[in-house]
Amino acid sequence: MSKTLPVALRRKACSPFIFRAFSDFQVDVEHGRGAWKTYGDIENYKAGKYQIKTFNKISPVGLARFPTAKYDTRIGDTEAANAHAILLRSHKLQEEEIPKTCRAIARCGAGTNNVPVDRMSELGIPVFNTPGANANAVKELAICGMFLGSRRVIAGINHMSELGEQGLARERVEKDKALFGGRELSGKTLSVIGLGHIGSLIAHTSESLGMTLKGYDPALSIQSALKLPRSMDLTDSIVSAVADADYISINIPYIKGDKGTHGIIGKDVIDHFKPGAVLLNFARGELVDSKSMREFLDSDDGRYISDFPDDLLWDHKNAVILPHLGASTEEAEDQAAAMASDTIRDFLETGAIKNSVNFPDTSLSDKPKDSVRFTVVNKNISGMLAKITESFAGANFNILQQVNHSKGSVAYNVVDVETNETGDVLSFKEVQEKITMLDGVLSSRVIYGTPGTGYARNLDGEYFV
Repeated sequence: MSKTLPVALRRKACSPFIFRAFSDFQVDVEHGRGAWKTYGDIENYKAGKYQIKTFNKISPVGLARFPTAKYDTRIGDTEAANAHAILLRSHKLQEEEIPKTCRAIARCGAGTNNVPVDRMSELGIPVFNTPGANANAVKELAICGMFLGSRRVIAGINHMSELGEQGLARERVEKDKALFGGRELSGKTLSVIGLGHIGSLIAHTSESLGMTLKGYDPALSIQSALKLPRSMDLTDSIVSAVADADYISINIPYIKGDKGTHGIIGKDVIDHFKPGAVLLNFARGELVDSKSMREFLDSDDGRYISDFPDDLLWDHKNAVILPHLGASTEEAEDQAAAMASDTIRDFLETGAIKNSVNFPDTSLSDKPKDSVRFTVVNKNISGMLAKITESFAGANFNILQQVNHSKGSVAYNVVDVETNETGDVLSFKEVQEKITMLDGVLSSRVIYGTPGTGYARNLDGEYFV
């Protein structure tokens, strides 16, 4: 909720921030130009702290990573109209929920389908995720899925419940157990489609169970390959990987579009399944063509174990449909929240970028002694770097080190500016406005010590600071 401020508070909100960063000079930035309504409710604004807006129930373990001396974390429905970053889980984020002061968004999980990522790229806001945070939890459930696909455990449990109601359990148990025979995993072949965090963990655990391993991943990196069991046989296609496999685990991202992964496990792949094959889907429901899968289950004694709702397969006797339990452990939620919080902190405090789905990874060394860090987000178009450096040169700032990375439509610059020979006050007010208002620049930040200040955006030609 916005409020009208007394004149004294309006003047205070629009005044520059001067921070003594070092023993012999001060950093001067502008903060709060324009109507305070842009920033939200003054009663919920704490100057000198980063404000974090949260959606869903974020793990206290993760929120504890934000030191209270620097961070003001707003939980639930508490007002957070001045948020500098957003932390969320499954909440479907709308653009109107993202304040103009927001510098970053992090999802406590791997997928970011509930965040308008493309729009955030247009606005110059990095979106982070937490790959691998829930990998062990999903791996354990996938291994459980293999057992469920091998032994009719669920059917047996339901049968015993029915007998118990009739008072016949002890009388019938030995006779009826023949109805629920199965097979062991040891000596069987597992094919793992997608060899990232989860796929590699599934492979290692399955190897320890005595299984033979096959795998396929067209985007397999050297780093990921080194984490795989040496005994794994890597194939050159999904069809080659699934052929002769007793169990198939898919662990690939869901990507829409013509060259995406929607229905990638379709009839052309399923036709190569061996009789009795078990398909494990703990990635995304849309990866599997349900119609083709039902035809396979109807014609054979195969199994489908999925962690996602399925309108065609939910009632099939050879399908086990789970309510998306993959990451539903306390440990996974704690780890995802902690990773997201650490990522946000690193970005806000140092400018470093890791695990962003729309910004380039940017690993940064510590600032050189007697320097101030300046970051610029701009459209990835030619000539921008030269314009940015020329602006610093025109203001007589000496650049000590500079990093320029790009990803898709976005470019990210980090510039460390020397503070020697600048007098008692190092003022960024004029140069920040000049750089921010360059055609193609989306936002800029001066990272100098006072949390929450030093941020500016180019809002369709209007300077927001």
